[in-house]
Amino acid sequence: MPTLLPNLMTEAFQYDEDAEACDLGDVVGFRATFLPIVYSLVFAFGLVGNLLVVSSLTHSQKFKSITDIYLLNLALSDLLFVATLPFWIHYQIREQSFHNAMCKLTTAFFFIGFFGGIFFITIISIDRYRAIVLAANSMKNRTVQHGVIISLGVWAAAILMAAPQFMFTKLTENECFGDYPEVLQGFWPVLRNMEVNMVGFLLPLLIMSYCYFRIIQTLFSCKNNKKAKAIKLIFLVVIVFFLFWTPYNIMVFLETLLLYDFFPSCEMKQALKLALSVTETIAFIHCCLNPFIYAFAGEKFRRYLYHLYRKCLAVLCGGSVPVSFSSSESQRSKRESVLSSNLTNYTSDEDASMVL
Repeated sequence: MPTLLPNLMTEAFQYDEDAEACDLGDVVGFRATFLPIVYSLVFAFGLVGNLLVVSSLTHSQKFKSITDIYLLNLALSDLLFVATLPFWIHYQIREQSFHNAMCKLTTAFFFIGFFGGIFFITIISIDRYRAIVLAANSMKNRTVQHGVIISLGVWAAAILMAAPQFMFTKLTENECFGDYPEVLQGFWPVLRNMEVNMVGFLLPLLIMSYCYFRIIQTLFSCKNNKKAKAIKLIFLVVIVFFLFWTPYNIMVFLETLLLYDFFPSCEMKQALKLALSVTETIAFIHCCLNPFIYAFAGEKFRRYLYHLYRKCLAVLCGGSVPVSFSSSESQRSKRESVLSSNLTNYTSDEDASMVL
């Protein structure tokens, strides 16, 4: 189960200082019923949406912009993330874990995908800032080659940040959770939670807010009839990220306080663990929305989806459709993708059509 403190979440009982049992059986039962359903939906929609992004980016076998590289890696991060959910569903339903190697590997992939997705969302925000606010200065550095190098660095950072989350995870008494050395038991769980709060949420949110605030300032200074639409999309990115991840991070912070016995009553512990489970699933839904926010908002991806729809319809009806886009569609896309004359000199059509 991909919680930050899985050893606490899987125990049916906890004991306070007076050795009075706190029955958490209802919370465990709720997780066993609720989580498999939600995880299955997140897995299905996240898998389909992100596979469509990967397919649309790779069907031409040529990446034309640094934005394509970042969007591809964001989709791969989300795919790595959702690919672990069937294992946690199996864990919840069967009430038994996997082999020790599978336990550690699944936890590692989960957190690498988790941090990778957050980091690539942040990188996309920084790239949009450079392309629009610092257009002239960033022209030479916004190449596909630079995108590949930066993406490799982001993956390395995601693995590094995920290491504290899974390095002590192992199979113990048929439970997959963190088994810390005695010297780290009071410190390591707090480190994990603080890392998620700070590196996985607060820092990316501050960077995104600053980048998009500056982008909005720049858009207001240019005359273009699509300015309002671009600003709405920017607000959508920040607001959706904030709404889906803030409740979860608040509960993670409260879970940290629980380690210091800030909530001694059994009722508070039950409510906290229940709220953590609910907000966790809400946060996971964000990976299903990424394809629509970051990819399908662009004209290029909408045209690809329309082309894919026509192709599937033709197969079902026994007809045929052209494999490539028509020239009129391409020309219309280019006309609609122009943000402003002073910006498109330094950004590709894809970048301009998708200010995100």
